[in-house]
Amino acid sequence: MGETEAISEVQISDVFEPLYTSDARYFFLTGGRASLKSSTVHDFIARLTYEAGHGVLFTRYTMTSAEKSIIPEFKITLERLGLLQDFHITKNIVTNKHTKSFIYFSGIKTSSGDQTATLKSIAGITTWVIEEGEDFNDEKAFDTIDDSIRTASIQNRVIWIQNPTTRDHFSYKRWIEPANRQQDFFGYNVTISAVPGVCHIHSTYHMAEQLGYLSEGWLDKAEKHRIEAEAADDKHTTWYYYNYIGGWLEKAEGAIFQNWIEGDFDTSLPYCYGLDYGYHPDPSTMIKVAVNKKLKHIYLKEEFYETKLSTIGVVSAIREGIEKKHDRVNCDRDLRLYNDIKSEGINIHLAKKGPGSVSRDISDMQDYQIIIDPDSHNLKKEANKYVWNDKKSSIPIDAWNHAWDASRYGFRFLVPAKGNQISMSGRNFGE
Repeated sequence: MGETEAISEVQISDVFEPLYTSDARYFFLTGGRASLKSSTVHDFIARLTYEAGHGVLFTRYTMTSAEKSIIPEFKITLERLGLLQDFHITKNIVTNKHTKSFIYFSGIKTSSGDQTATLKSIAGITTWVIEEGEDFNDEKAFDTIDDSIRTASIQNRVIWIQNPTTRDHFSYKRWIEPANRQQDFFGYNVTISAVPGVCHIHSTYHMAEQLGYLSEGWLDKAEKHRIEAEAADDKHTTWYYYNYIGGWLEKAEGAIFQNWIEGDFDTSLPYCYGLDYGYHPDPSTMIKVAVNKKLKHIYLKEEFYETKLSTIGVVSAIREGIEKKHDRVNCDRDLRLYNDIKSEGINIHLAKKGPGSVSRDISDMQDYQIIIDPDSHNLKKEANKYVWNDKKSSIPIDAWNHAWDASRYGFRFLVPAKGNQISMSGRNFGE
C-alpha cells in the first residue's frame, strides 16, 4: 500500500496480513467476540485512503444515522492512529485531505427506506465494506451493489465482516459451502472457506490477547477467565464455540423446533393450509400441513413466502398454492383481510386462538416428528432461528415465526386442542 505502511506503528496480527497483501476481490472476515475484525478493517480503510483514487462504501444493513453511530466510532480509529487531522468529516463522508480518497457511510436499510439503488450509483467506489454481515440477509441487494464495484486500473475489494451465525446464511452457502476445510482454533474445529478468489480470515479473542489488547477494552481479563471457566463445563461448550471461537451452528442455540428433518410430504394424508399475513417488512406465508396421528408425524410444505403482497396478491398466491379449489385455509385473526379474502371465494377460516395458545401449540407440535419438504427454504431457515425469548415463561421471540405461525394454524385444525374438538371427515377439509 505504499506510503501508508509508515503511517502508524499500531500492530497488526499476522492473521490479518492478507488484508494488505492479497489481490483477492472478496475478503470474508469471521470470528467471535473481541476478535479485532472490525477494528482491523477500520485501520485498513483509513490507511487505504492515503492512496489516491479510492472510494470506500462502508455499510451496515440497518443504520438510521451514520452521524450518530459509525462516524463517532471511526473518529476514534483515526485518533488512535494519530491521523484525525488529515481528514475532513461530514455527517456521512470522511475524506482524506491529501488524496481526496473518501469513505461513504450508509445503511442498506435506513429510516428513508431501501438504499440499494442509491448506493450502487455512487461514483468512484473501489472498496465495499459490509459490517455486521450476519444481519444482511438480502442476497439480491448484495449482488446489485457488488456488481457496481467495477473501477478500472485499481484493486476492487468487497470486505464482509460478520460473527458466524447458522449455516443457512447466504454468506456461508456462497463462500464456504462450495469448498471448505476444517481448521483448528485453540482446540475447536471451525469450517474455513477454500473457495478460489475468496480470502477468508478467521480470528478469535486470542489475537487481541497476543497483541496485548485485552487490557485496552477488547475483552477484560477477568471476563476472559470467567468465560473460559464456564466453557470448561460441557453445558457451555456450544455457547463458547459460537460466541468466542466464532464457529458456525447448524441451528441457533435454543431453537424452539429441533424435532425436524427434511423429507417428502405425505400426499396420502388429510391436509389443510395455514396462512399468516405479513405487514411490510414481514412476509405473508402459506404452509401446507398434514398429520399422521398414529406415527406422530407432522408434514409441512411451504407454498409461498413473500413480502409486499396486496390483498389481491395474497388471494392470487393462495389460488396458485392450494391443490384443489375448495381446500381449507386457516388464517390469522385479521377480520378485514379475512373478509376480503373470503369474498373472493377462498375457503378461509379464522384460526382458533386465545390466551396461551402460542405456547400450547408449540408444546403440542414438539411432541411430533416434523418433516419439512426439501424445497421449503424459508421454513427451514426459520426453524434454525426461531428461539425462545423467555423459555421459562414459554415466550418465543417475535421474529422468524411467520411460517411457523402459519404451520400452527394448520396443525391446530388437524389436531384440535383438548376440549376444542372439531368434527373432520374426508381427505381434505373443504366446506
